[in-house]
Amino acid sequence: MAWVPMESAVEELMPRLLPVEPCDVTEGFDPSELPRTPQEYLRRVQIEAALCPDVVVAQIDPKKLKRRQTVNVSPKSEDEEGWKKFCLGERLCAEGAPGPATNENPGIDYVQIGFPPLLSIVSRMNQATVTSVLEYLSNWFGERDFTPELGRWLYALLACLEKPLLPEAHSLIRQLARRCSEVRLLVDSKDDERVPALNLLICLVSRYFDQRDLADDPS
Repeated sequence: MAWVPMESAVEELMPRLLPVEPCDVTEGFDPSELPRTPQEYLRRVQIEAALCPDVVVAQIDPKKLKRRQTVNVSPKSEDEEGWKKFCLGERLCAEGAPGPATNENPGIDYVQIGFPPLLSIVSRMNQATVTSVLEYLSNWFGERDFTPELGRWLYALLACLEKPLLPEAHSLIRQLARRCSEVRLLVDSKDDERVPALNLLICLVSRYFDQRDLADDPS
């Protein structure tokens, strides 16, 4: 079998859109100057094409990619610690103080601060997963203070619960409402920003899910 040059083989698979033969130009042709004739223009294109490498490798600085790209991959339903970190962030779960400030601007780091309950996330969760995550966060709330990140996720999960409730979900929301009432009693000021959020969660459980015995006394 006759040997075929690589360039010829490539041209057979991908023929040139505008086949052009080598152009004859005057001896005074300077490729650095603007072309004056069609022949000079075509010759300049041929020279530039010949200088292009067959393979181009991009030089990427890994430091510039660090923490700038976030892949939204939800944990498995049974991964309690994974869901706590996903919803509340590794910083809050570690109960550590924020690290020292730097000049680097990595953007929003959802791994550290937690993912918000976006519709694109909660809409993929079936009822079993919603109930499991609600249990994980309720367990967290049972031992710690109320935070905005926790409040957003509890509200979103309650909004995703379907009626009639599963038995385990029924128990969970009652536990959640009681915990909200306990934390609210410990708040020193009615102007505390936690109060409206706690009131909303109690109202959802007692009114929407028909747990009337847990509702606030209207008097």
